[in-house]
Amino acid sequence: MSRALKPNFSSKKMNYRKNILFVVFAALIFNFLPACRSKRIETSPQVITGVASWYGPQFHGRTTSSQEIFDMYDMTAAHKRLPFGTQVMVTNLNNGRSVKVRINDRGPFIRGRDIDLSYAAAKALGMVRPGIVPVRMEILTGISEDTAQPEFAVQVGAFVNKKNALSLKSQLHKKYNNVYVSLFKTPHRSYYRVRLNFSSKKNALMTARELQRKGFEVFIVEYQD
Repeated sequence: MSRALKPNFSSKKMNYRKNILFVVFAALIFNFLPACRSKRIETSPQVITGVASWYGPQFHGRTTSSQEIFDMYDMTAAHKRLPFGTQVMVTNLNNGRSVKVRINDRGPFIRGRDIDLSYAAAKALGMVRPGIVPVRMEILTGISEDTAQPEFAVQVGAFVNKKNALSLKSQLHKKYNNVYVSLFKTPHRSYYRVRLNFSSKKNALMTARELQRKGFEVFIVEYQD
């Protein structure tokens, strides 16, 4: 035997209560949506926040949209709109690590992702395991490197926080006396890159492999005139 529930209010009171709930709900939605949108607002035409992913082995050796051959060990990235050859400083907002990449491909083509990094760039940012991280992307224009640099360098890390860079330098200095912090300044931020200098590529490779065995994410920088 079924039984209808006895209402506790009159129909007029019920309608009034529904109207009040609707107004409250609409107000919450109105205030919440701008907060969601603000996460993806550009702080300037040259600085953008977004989401980074990475790609590697399955595309290694294939032709990119720029007609280059994709090398997952190069510091490159794919972007939907930025011109090929654009240099971008990408910072992992979860750990403060940064890396400079060159756009040579198109993508990512998955909704909600803004830049697709090479495997090497992802390793430098410490994002291989999570796969997707929030990032800050600074488009570099009109910026030149310091020419007073060694011929080769092994970069062990780059940070937006100077203390983190100095801490890593102090750790490495216990064994390596050629470690230094290279300052890279842009109109929007300073980046502190921890590097070891070498006069030959052979010595740079040997040290890079040694550091990799110790768990450091490194890559070799070759300076050109």
